[in-house]
Amino acid sequence: MDALARDRQLIGKGELDLNPTARPSREEAMEAVRTLIAWAGDDPRREGLLDTPQRVVDAYGEWFDGYGADSDKELSRVFEDVQGYDDIVMLRDIEVESHCEHHMAPFLGKAYVAYMPTDRVVGLSKLARVVEIFSRRLQTQETLTQQIVDAITDGLKPAGVAVLIDAEHQCMTTRGVRHRHVSTITTRFTGVFKTDPALQERFLNFCNRK
Repeated sequence: MDALARDRQLIGKGELDLNPTARPSREEAMEAVRTLIAWAGDDPRREGLLDTPQRVVDAYGEWFDGYGADSDKELSRVFEDVQGYDDIVMLRDIEVESHCEHHMAPFLGKAYVAYMPTDRVVGLSKLARVVEIFSRRLQTQETLTQQIVDAITDGLKPAGVAVLIDAEHQCMTTRGVRHRHVSTITTRFTGVFKTDPALQERFLNFCNRK
C-alpha cells in the first residue's frame, strides 16, 4: 500500500491527524465563499449576500463534522451478556445525508445495517451514529458503504455484516444528465451474509418491508 492510499484509509477511519497549520482559517474559508459568489456572477458585497460566507462556513461545519468523529470510539462500549441471542440485529431507514466528493453536491437516502453477533452487541444508536460519522464527509456511496461495514467488523467482530444504501444524488438530478428520482443502490455483505443466500435474502426482505 502506498503512502497516499494508507493516508486515505486512516482518514476514513478518523485516525490520521491532519496538520492543523494546513487547515485554512475561518476567515480564509469565508473569503473563498466570497470568491465563488463573485465567480458565479454576483456581488458578495450585495446586502443579501453579506452574511452568506458566514452561513456557508457554519453549514460546512455541520455537514462535514464527521471528520472530527471516531467510529471506533462509538463502538467501543459493547455488551457481552446477550442471553444466547444469535440472530440478526438490524436497523432500517437510517437517514443518510452526505456530499459527493466529485461535485460536493448532496446525496440523500436511507441506510439499512445489520450484523450477526457472536459474543457481543452494541447499543443500537451507535450503529446509526457510525452511518452518520461516515456520511458527514466527502464521499462516494460505494466508499461510504464499505466504511460502515469495516467499522462494524473491526469494532464488533461479528459473524457477518450486511449494509444497503439507497440514495438520490443531486450531482445527477440537478446538473449533468438531470434525471430526477433516480436512486443508486449499493450493497456489501460479509461473513455469513455473503455465504448464506437465505440469510442474505432475509436481510433484503427486511429492507423492503413497509
